[in-house]
Parts: sequence; structure tokens; C-alpha cells
Amino acid sequence: MIVEVRAKNCYAFENAITFSMKADMRNKKFGANVYKENNFNVLKTVGIYGPNNAGKTCLIKCIKVIKNVLLNKKNGVMPNIFAASPICELGVTFLSFGRKFSYDFKYDAEKEEYIYESFSEILKDQYGNEKEVCWLKKDSASEIYECLDETVQAMIPVISKNNLLCYLIDTSKFEYMNEMKKILVRFAEKIDIINMNNIPMRHTIELMKNKDQLQQKVVDFIKNADLYMDNFEYVDIDKMQLKKGEGDEKPDEKVLDIPENIMDQIRLVSTYKGVHVPSMMFDSTGTKKIAAIASYVIEALEQGRILVVDELDSSIHFKLTRAIVAMFNNELNTGAQMIFTVHDINLMDCKRMFRKEQIWFVHKDEEGVYVYSLADFTAQKGVRDTTDVMEKYRRGALGALPDPELINSLLSIKGDVKGDSDGADAE
Repeated sequence: MIVEVRAKNCYAFENAITFSMKADMRNKKFGANVYKENNFNVLKTVGIYGPNNAGKTCLIKCIKVIKNVLLNKKNGVMPNIFAASPICELGVTFLSFGRKFSYDFKYDAEKEEYIYESFSEILKDQYGNEKEVCWLKKDSASEIYECLDETVQAMIPVISKNNLLCYLIDTSKFEYMNEMKKILVRFAEKIDIINMNNIPMRHTIELMKNKDQLQQKVVDFIKNADLYMDNFEYVDIDKMQLKKGEGDEKPDEKVLDIPENIMDQIRLVSTYKGVHVPSMMFDSTGTKKIAAIASYVIEALEQGRILVVDELDSSIHFKLTRAIVAMFNNELNTGAQMIFTVHDINLMDCKRMFRKEQIWFVHKDEEGVYVYSLADFTAQKGVRDTTDVMEKYRRGALGALPDPELINSLLSIKGDVKGDSDGADAE
């Protein structure tokens, strides 16, 4: 599980930001929303709010970069366009099998070099005291090198910087480096990152091909999300019931269309009142997105994965988004986590759904981009567990709210812009 994400000089974030999923155990409300293991307490879900183009997606991108780097894939990281430095800094703290680890790196995007790496284990006693044990530190700029494998420590200064250290040496020959690599890869492989505006159907199709318990749970999820659907299945092409001319139709949503696998998509069939129809041709955008995300949700809950969703509420009814979040917050969820960006303030509900620290905001102004939690607004500042948070957000008391002057656009079209005396006279 992700405990904390750190970023500096990455995408929209010029200054250092910290996104935390630590649970404040002074708050006893909604205890089921917290995953507890070995004195560590981590939130199962967090929703991120903010206006368009403020930086919500950039936070998701930072998580994706961390995943790619740890899996030895092309990182795709970009420094902030307003910063002079090419050095991007990213870090993550996470839980793995009841142990807490922290990993940070600095990447010089100009030279394509990893100039800094550090990996630590964080130990915590029953009283909440934490102690950090450094496994690896590679600081090329300051020429500081530490490693629990002494042989590796002596080698670090002469090893290339074009990749992480664990991918530049044969880690199987070194006890701690080998375990560190396994821990990092195992964590990164558990992260699924999807964008609801461009979510692939391929994942659901692959699960639907397997007639097993997981497939049935995906089907049940989709059926429960669409009140009018009797069944959802992947069928043999000869069982398709197409009327003349229907095979020439194409779905409206190009993001859900996969030309190279068009037959697989056609074989996804929905049943309404006993009639079998191709999902891609007859189901609504929302139903198709539910079908696409269903496999990710079920797999996350069944296998204890981390699901990161950009624009969770895109084309989906607010009751369905609440239901998906509730599945992760449920006490029966013992290992899955979901991080999502969202605009729908119906989810901003501290009375029935969320702890304060589960609601985050991204706010941008001329000075920069800010990432902060609802928990930063104390009772003294007028935000309590019983506060109508939605109303406060509507009024702009929590920031991270768009302030569109769309009325000026309308008036300009009508020839009556504010301050335009000629327009007023004409009327």
C-alpha cells in the first residue's frame, strides 16, 4: 500500500509536494476505512479534488513515473517548464507484507542519469516511535555512498548512472540489494493506473475469457451497476444474434474502440429482457466504462492491489462512484487501496463516507501548485467531522475550486461584455 508520494520539479509541481495516505488514529470515525498492520495505519481510499489543469493528473503521472522506474521501464518524467533545473525528484513510502519502506531518487532529465537513490526500512514500535534503517544511499553530487552490502558500497562510485543501481548489477550476488530489488518490483507490480476517459477494455476481455470465480464476480459487478441488464458475457461468435445491418455499426466512444481486437469486443454481449446484443454497439458510454473498470476493481479487491484512477466519475452516475469507493472502504477489504481524482462533490461526504484525511485538494495560483488535505483544516478553522464539507467547498472556503467567468463569454457573444458602455446603450 502507498503511504506517501513526494515530488519536486516534476510536471506541474515546481516546489516540493507531499501526498500522504497516513491515517490519523486520533480520529476514531470510520475505522473500517483504515488498513492496520504491525502498528502502521494506512488509508484504503483517497479522493483528490481540484479544478481542471490544476495538477490532479500530474500527481497521477508522478505515481506512474515511480512505477515505471521501479520496473525498469521508460520513465517519461518531465521537469517543471518554469524551473531552470533539469533534476526531477520523486519518492514513495509504502507497506509491503507488514513492513514499511521508503524509496527516493533524483533524475537528471537532461543527462538522463539517476544522480541520487536512497532506500530505507522504517521500523515502528508499539508506542509509535519510528526508526529508519538505511539500506542504500547513492548521492553522486555529494559523493556519499552507503550500502548494507559492503562490496556494493565500494563499487557504487564507478558504476554508470543511466539506470537504478539494482538494474546495473547482478543483485543475486548481494543479499540486501537482491531483497531490495524484489521488494521494489513486487510493490510496483501491484499498481494499476487507469484514466476513465481512455480506459482499455482489454483487461476485462481477458478476464471474461476465463470461466472462473473472478470472471463471475466481474459479471456480477457489471450487472449490479446496470439495473436493466440481465447478463454480461463473452460468447463464441457463432452465438451472436445480429440483425441485418447491425454489424456495420461502430461505437461512439473511440477511446473504447480497439481496432486490432474488434472481434473480441464484439463478443462481449449484454442481455436485456432475454435479447443478446453486442455491448460495444448498444450499451451506453457509462455502462461500457463500468465494464472496463470492473476487472480492475475486482482484481484489486481480490488480490490486494493498488488502483489509481484518473477522473473516476467520468460518465458514471454518482451512486456508482460512491458504491465503488464504499467497496474499498469496507471492512471486508483487507489489502486493496484506491487513489482517485474526481470532480463530483457528492463524494465529498465526511458524514457518511470519509475521514477528513481521505479528501485531498490540488490548488493552483500564480505562485504555484499546492497539494493539501481536508485534515489541514482544523475544528478551529471551522471544519469538523459534522461539517457540511460540500457546502464549504461550493463557497470556495477550501480552495481548489474553479472560478470560471463563463458569463463574460456569454455576454461577449451577445455583444454585452462587462464594462462595455456601447453594448449597454445599444440595449
